[in-house]
Amino acid sequence: MNITLNGDARAIPDGLSVEGLLQHLGIVSKKVAVERNLEIVPKSTFPSTLITEGDRLEIVHFIGGG
Repeated sequence: MNITLNGDARAIPDGLSVEGLLQHLGIVSKKVAVERNLEIVPKSTFPSTLITEGDRLEIVHFIGGG
């Protein structure tokens, strides 16, 4: 399936949820925010939010600092 991830075209396996995509990419879900098609995806729905063909996703990592 083809999506746009952080502005880049990318092919991913079919049937992934947001949580599954993060695992596929090796990203810890506690440290990111995800936007799907211009809407923030609540962390509580990561496992149930399925990614579909053509979705546009932005994944933002939180970085601590002082």
